[in-house]
Amino acid sequence: MTARLDHLVVAAKSLDEGVRWCEATLGITPGLGGQHPLMGTHNRLFSLADEAFPQAFFEIIAIDPSAAPPGRARWFGLDGLDLEEGPRLLHVVARCDALAALSDRLSAAGQDIGPALAASRETPAGRLEWQISVRDDGRLLAHGALPTLIDWGCTRHPTLSMPASGVALHKLTLRGLAPAVARALGLPGVEMREGPGPAITATLGTPRGRVTLSSH
Repeated sequence: MTARLDHLVVAAKSLDEGVRWCEATLGITPGLGGQHPLMGTHNRLFSLADEAFPQAFFEIIAIDPSAAPPGRARWFGLDGLDLEEGPRLLHVVARCDALAALSDRLSAAGQDIGPALAASRETPAGRLEWQISVRDDGRLLAHGALPTLIDWGCTRHPTLSMPASGVALHKLTLRGLAPAVARALGLPGVEMREGPGPAITATLGTPRGRVTLSSH
């Protein structure tokens, strides 16, 4: 039931703004993503593959202005999020093969991550489908450091269709998780810390050199 890092989440006021931020900050144009009918959002993606995180990727996500309201709180706490200062590192998602069992283990450690929902999006290579943990209120826990859990099931992992991006994740630090929660998650390769500081810190190798992103 050990979870592994799946992807980093950067939220943007719009995808166009997210693309401009990515080009200016990381030196690349993100690849195409798609729409999420369940949540009324859309995204852009690129690979972060590195030796420590071989199937990691980067997601820039925004509310889709062309989509119907979802009739529920959106994932990643996007509703009402203040992004006037620009896109920012918001959250991490961890993949696992037994989402319900790991969710129960986290509940026993004092963290209710919410029910597993079925989600999907269309891609040129076919339909992606997955199960993902989303609280009914959409709220992130531990200031975003407690990962959302995702189970790709039989779906081919999206990184297998992503070309090399020129950006790699070298180090990821999560801060503020209770020791019992950190043990329940596993997350090999991810540094867990206590004490003050950003909830999430990611160090990336990019065409612009070493870049460190931190959550607010």
